[in-house]
Amino acid sequence: MDRNVIFPILETDRLRLRQFSEKDIDNIFKGLSHPDVIKYYGISFSTLEATKEQLEWFQNLENDQTGIWWAIEIKTTGVFCGAGGFNNLDNLHKKAEIGFWLLPDFWGRGYMKEAMSEICDFGFKKLKLHRIEGFVETENSNCKSGLKKLDFQYEGTMRDCEIKKGGYISLDLYSKLNLRT
Repeated sequence: MDRNVIFPILETDRLRLRQFSEKDIDNIFKGLSHPDVIKYYGISFSTLEATKEQLEWFQNLENDQTGIWWAIEIKTTGVFCGAGGFNNLDNLHKKAEIGFWLLPDFWGRGYMKEAMSEICDFGFKKLKLHRIEGFVETENSNCKSGLKKLDFQYEGTMRDCEIKKGGYISLDLYSKLNLRT
């Protein structure tokens, strides 16, 4: 991504996807300390101070050109409901890894599908990605269901490939290809 480009604000019928700001710290902490959100998420925070590290990561991804994440809010009210975006952006191979999380108050309303569809479109059209990958803990049926709704294809399982809480976990690999390239 070109560092001279203004951060892209994305909009859907109900949502605005915008750059993270300092005012988001409480909501990031609320999400990334909530047991239901972090059950399958790679990180969690137990203090507001520690959460600042995650806010800085969200804000610096674009600067170091390794990805881009958006704060997701309800368009009509500005209420923060989650986050989503790309990391491990690989310009050479035209691929990136998708990630997302949503505060539990907003689950089951179709917000994640709406936001992630827009993010995938941005990845294919603006970032010129050919492939978007999703790595999901095998036990995370909600996330796998969400990726399938976005037309991601299951590619296989990487068995016992990571250690979490002292034990091995397996990851299922999903991908979506830009068939227009």
